[in-house]
Amino acid sequence: MNTPDLTPELLAPAGNWDCARAAVAAGADAIYFGLPKFNARLRADNFIEADLVELMDYLHRHGVKGFVAMNTLIFTSEMKAAEEQLCRIASAGVDALIIQDLGLAKLAREVAPNVELHASTQMTLTSPDGLAFIESLFPLERAVLARELSIKEIHKFSSAPTRTPLEVFVHGALCVAYSGQCLTSESLGQRSANRGECAQACRMPYEIVVDGVTRDFAAVRYLLSPQDLAAVDLVPELVRAGVKSFKIEGRLKSPEYVSAVTRVYRKALDAAMADAPSPITPSDRYALEMTFSRGLSTGWFSGTNHPYLTHGKFGKKRGPLLGEIIDCGPGWVKLGKLTGVPFAAGDGVVFDAGENRDLEQGARIWVIEGDRLIFHLTYSGINFDRIKPGQTLYKTSDPKLDSELRRFWQNSRPAEKKSPLHLTVTGKPGSPLTISAVHAGISFSEHSAALLVEAEKHPLDSEKLAAQLGRLGDSSFELASLSSQLEGSCHIAVSALNQLRRAFVKQLEVATATKPVAKIITTTYLDLLPERTSVTAAGPQLSVLCRTLDQVAAALECGVDTLYCDFEDPRRYKQAVAEVAGQPAQIFLATPRILKPGENGYLKLIEKAEPHGLLLRNLGALQYYKDRSDLKKLGDFSLNVANPISAKLLMENAGLDYLTVSYDLNIGQVLELLHCAPPEWFELTLHQHMPMFHMEHCVFCTFLSSGTTYKDCGRPCETHVVHLRDRVGQLHRLQADVGCRNTLFNGKAQTGARYFQHLRNAGLSRFRVELLDEAEDAKKTITAYQDLLSGKLDAFELLDQVQALEKLGVTEGTLAEL
Repeated sequence: MNTPDLTPELLAPAGNWDCARAAVAAGADAIYFGLPKFNARLRADNFIEADLVELMDYLHRHGVKGFVAMNTLIFTSEMKAAEEQLCRIASAGVDALIIQDLGLAKLAREVAPNVELHASTQMTLTSPDGLAFIESLFPLERAVLARELSIKEIHKFSSAPTRTPLEVFVHGALCVAYSGQCLTSESLGQRSANRGECAQACRMPYEIVVDGVTRDFAAVRYLLSPQDLAAVDLVPELVRAGVKSFKIEGRLKSPEYVSAVTRVYRKALDAAMADAPSPITPSDRYALEMTFSRGLSTGWFSGTNHPYLTHGKFGKKRGPLLGEIIDCGPGWVKLGKLTGVPFAAGDGVVFDAGENRDLEQGARIWVIEGDRLIFHLTYSGINFDRIKPGQTLYKTSDPKLDSELRRFWQNSRPAEKKSPLHLTVTGKPGSPLTISAVHAGISFSEHSAALLVEAEKHPLDSEKLAAQLGRLGDSSFELASLSSQLEGSCHIAVSALNQLRRAFVKQLEVATATKPVAKIITTTYLDLLPERTSVTAAGPQLSVLCRTLDQVAAALECGVDTLYCDFEDPRRYKQAVAEVAGQPAQIFLATPRILKPGENGYLKLIEKAEPHGLLLRNLGALQYYKDRSDLKKLGDFSLNVANPISAKLLMENAGLDYLTVSYDLNIGQVLELLHCAPPEWFELTLHQHMPMFHMEHCVFCTFLSSGTTYKDCGRPCETHVVHLRDRVGQLHRLQADVGCRNTLFNGKAQTGARYFQHLRNAGLSRFRVELLDEAEDAKKTITAYQDLLSGKLDAFELLDQVQALEKLGVTEGTLAEL
């Protein structure tokens, strides 16, 4: 690969052809888009493979790059199809691939070596160490950082030894969970976010239950729904932080959104590069808010301020606030506390009455009479008995703005990008005049048919040569510079110069139109699979993950010989290790799921506890402990191992003893993985409360304190037991970790007991039980699974026992096949 161009780039989303045209018209440097397979936005219109050549030709003619997002996990049975798609992408001239799955990234480097590789934000890149680990697996041309990083933390990447150019999202929707770490859709509905089927559970209403008592927060119901990101004012700071690519979210959004947002950020980025004052106007900000927003914020870029980001009042599109209702009647409202946002007949509005989002009322303004907004009594569909003074009104639609934006992208005729030519002219009297240039790394030259002669009056000079040779007309080239290296006083007829220019341009255009012969790739995904030798399966082994010291004691009392500890406060790890000392058991300590710059102190704290081994949960921890051979190392589910190539990469490059199978796999996909990789590499979690959301957002701080960060929140997470109740009445336990990151655990336990014998037949011997908040029932749960592994209980007998123990129920969850 060539040395990367570090000129800042504006990267726009394109869910279809109209959005691609809108992005080009609005000044995007590149677009990213998906195909029907292996794409984290399956609900977008997307492009099909037959579009690729035409789309890339359109983009390249306008000087715009095209990146394909293959940003999902890849299952074992899909490796061949993924390889075929990679090859078609490469042959179509796509500029880059955005990839989540480590195995797919390795495959892309082998079968599509000339296509840039961009590490997706789905890789959960939160620290320079994590990026360094990925760079040790394969070269990267771009790393898309996690959205939860502050500008101060991004600076740490640009000052680290890592050399990969950085990309960040600057505008659009924010996921509440870390990308690549959200298992909510998978856990609740078998629609994996890691497979492009996010059910947007974070946008739903929840109730908060504290120590068994439901807190009434009135209109505050959307406890997990962040406002949208708008970092337009922070673009200069991000440039200074070393960001290469400025990415706009929105492959599910309209071409009007794409054109409006791209235009604004084009202005902001150009001004930042020119070190000029911000050119962003109030009308620009209005366009950002109007085309789509749930409220706009600067996200995490300015640091932690939990209440600022997630106020909890709504989870759907709102647009700008118009004002508060001060009077109303059948078919009309009167507003006060006006915000200055313009409104007119035909505009769409929504009434914010603090209701569940399914009950919200909205309509278009019919007419405006004086200070009254009039709505059609019949066709608006509004129940005016529910409209009261004190409620607020938001503007959700502006037909005039939509029409202007639509005309803009539909009628725009962006100039096609011409390739710059740097010509060199040589010759002397008695010889041909020669022009030469290097284009796309290839040298070209052309000689005049006529010979140069001695000039009698007006010899050729650079100005005359540029005037004639620069007349490139409708060709795809433009003269960027000309170096005259003529010897003596030379002259040639203008007609000869014109003939020479035409012949040279024709040579260039023929060469440009001719596709280079594709490099023959002999590697296939089969060459990257691990060797699977015949090994007699060991007897079944049960490990237990404990989250309290009481659970550690229960596990030891049950004779468990492998314990994992995952405590909210790692300072208590040392005590857990002491409990195990002298027992015939080994203890592994879990790292946090997320490590940000400056947080390696947590890892040092774990080392000081002197465990037997480590449960490694993030890429930064893999890098930190990479060369430690004195500790056993187990890679956890959060590393997203979904296929044998990913497994091989981690086993060989992270020095792991074994790996946890990804929670995104159902039983059929687990068995496929065990068939194509050594089963002794893996452990499977047989019983657990699925960790659904793992998020930087702290519910405790936001809704149970008056603080903004851990420094002033009073730590309610340490004194209260908190659950969130979803729309169907299910309670889910909420816990905070040492970094104040919250995890919401599924209230129903998940068991794979029914598949135990299938897994044993496939050669798997390591099984795990994860405890959550079990107290007196912990021993009963552990014993039930010990009896399953020893053959004393069958799966149905175990299910009867565990169902009785789990007050909130048990499900087969993600392991079940549809």
